[in-house]
Amino acid sequence: MAKEDIVVVAVDGSEASKNAVRWAANTALKRGIPLRIASSYTMPQFLYAEGMVPPKELFEDLQAETLEKIEEGRAIAHEVAPELKIGHTVAEGSPIDMLLEMSQDVTMIVMGSRGMGGLSGMVMGSVSASVVSHAACPVVVVRENNNVTELNKYGPVVVGVDGSEVSQKATAYAFKEADARGAELIAVHTWMDMQVQASLAGLSAAQAEWAEVEKEQAELLTERIASFQEEYPNVQVKKLIARDRPVRALTDASDGAQLLVVGSHGRGGFKGMLLGSTSRALLQSAPCPMMVVRPDSA
Repeated sequence: MAKEDIVVVAVDGSEASKNAVRWAANTALKRGIPLRIASSYTMPQFLYAEGMVPPKELFEDLQAETLEKIEEGRAIAHEVAPELKIGHTVAEGSPIDMLLEMSQDVTMIVMGSRGMGGLSGMVMGSVSASVVSHAACPVVVVRENNNVTELNKYGPVVVGVDGSEVSQKATAYAFKEADARGAELIAVHTWMDMQVQASLAGLSAAQAEWAEVEKEQAELLTERIASFQEEYPNVQVKKLIARDRPVRALTDASDGAQLLVVGSHGRGGFKGMLLGSTSRALLQSAPCPMMVVRPDSA
């Protein structure tokens, strides 16, 4: 089934979700597509024993509270883009279920994350973590401190390129976003030979060979993005070969960026670019909103 060309943003009344609304409204405006604000409510289980039917008034109160969050989000979005067409969805049940179901049919899901603890704490909201891991469309995570400022609102789009199929899909999204925003695209490829790094002698040899390695990797990166450059001739591209760990290289490159785009292989982490818990580290350490793109078959 064809996806509806629309940006969905989840709201829960938190500062992080308000920040997500601002980013999503700006993105929908630049893409020339509508915004849909989504929220959900759940019946407090501790109030009622199994089999008991809660009073209708409680449902109405919960729905009213949820609609207040929707309307608050709508007002914030219209501050960013007064003419933007905005719809909404209210669901009873888990926000994860709601967003995963919506992800089957829409262009992009945007959500806030409190991202507490940063690199040391490894704590990301369970809702955002679940949606990022299982959604059928790209998911953008906007942390509470990912503020849009005069310095970064015209910043570049950064993409991690590792040659995998899902990385190519992420690169396609990154070019599309850069084109819509009139932004520069920074394509980042990292290279580290861990065996060479293991000994001082090896490290010395690697230093001597780095210029040759960098040249080879730059040629590979050029090949991987060539078709996208042809498709989006107006996008200015900067290629960055980093001799560093992917998380640090992408975090550094994203300083002052509008968006970081990475491909994820799903439960196995970010193969090539990121592995295991490193994915969470990047979701929390990136200084800008981050889009996670997953394979079509995942």
